[in-house]
Amino acid sequence: MELIKDKYTPALIDRTGEKMRQFYPKLDTQQFHELVFAEGWEQLEFKARIRRITLALTQVLPDNYEEALHIIEQAAPTMRGVEYLFVPDFIEVNGLDPEDYELSMKYLTLFTPYSSSEFAVRPFIEHYPIQTMKHMMAWAESDNEHIRRLASEGSRPRLPWGAKLQNFITDPTPVLPILHALKQDESLYVRKSVANHLNDISKDHPELVMDLATTWYGQHVHTDWIVRHASRSLLKKGHSKALSLFGYNEQDSIHIEQLQLVQDTISIGEDLHFSFDVVNESGESQMLRIEYEMGYMKANGKQAPKRFKCSDKMYPTGRTKVATKQSFKVITTRKYYAGLHTLTILVNGKEAATTSFVLEME
Repeated sequence: MELIKDKYTPALIDRTGEKMRQFYPKLDTQQFHELVFAEGWEQLEFKARIRRITLALTQVLPDNYEEALHIIEQAAPTMRGVEYLFVPDFIEVNGLDPEDYELSMKYLTLFTPYSSSEFAVRPFIEHYPIQTMKHMMAWAESDNEHIRRLASEGSRPRLPWGAKLQNFITDPTPVLPILHALKQDESLYVRKSVANHLNDISKDHPELVMDLATTWYGQHVHTDWIVRHASRSLLKKGHSKALSLFGYNEQDSIHIEQLQLVQDTISIGEDLHFSFDVVNESGESQMLRIEYEMGYMKANGKQAPKRFKCSDKMYPTGRTKVATKQSFKVITTRKYYAGLHTLTILVNGKEAATTSFVLEME
């Protein structure tokens, strides 16, 4: 599997140098190549490689910031995608001085449709919070979905790969007007960002997000989608208000029976197959969110729970058989340890049945 950092091949760097040289003939493409692939390149991860390329560009482009931006601007339409994040990163590295602020805002806006400025804008929020939030409110009204998304994505308090915005983690109220402005956005690309932003906030301010969700829910189909997607972490945690908002009420008449494992012992690399019966004795169909939680054995001998969604639908009266599986194939994001693991079934956030199994080394 190709890692994202491996997108930065010599061919891509050489193409980038040639594209820039079309608009700045003095650019030394060989020097650019050598600066990028200097000692230590192989040890650099994705964000560090972006910064290495940015610093190399800074050396081979004119010292004048505006002149350098104009050269990049002409090449930018041919440099689209995540691998060109060094384009907005050039602004983060070179454009934070007060005298460059307005120029930097202009070019963050211009570059984001090609390769998102969501990371590069964050230092500007920290250094110039009032001015930058005004710009972001204006971006939220843009006709361009990429610019509208930047208003939400760039101000997310816990943006993956991005520096945390600690002020917004402590107090997210300054970003709420942006999210309000985008809550019925016609673009799914933008709505996903708003939902992810609210999901970030819910990790520190669950009640604030639930109050907002309760106010928004039922207003518009696009807003309903945002609220549902934004509540996913709270639903996973069994937050009572989140469950209630979507009709997942506590059910004394719902039971899980016949929880069975195909094998009590499996090896790393295999699948754990299991099944259970959902028994609905309420006399009417019920909306049920059924999840299962794996208690993974850790190196210290304790278990760490990880929850997965199994189903989310109406269950009829009577008995319904559910069968599924969980993979224990080796992946880069989780290390498995041999020993006793547990499997727990949850219905509308409440534990309903549990069993255990042994995971062996291959």
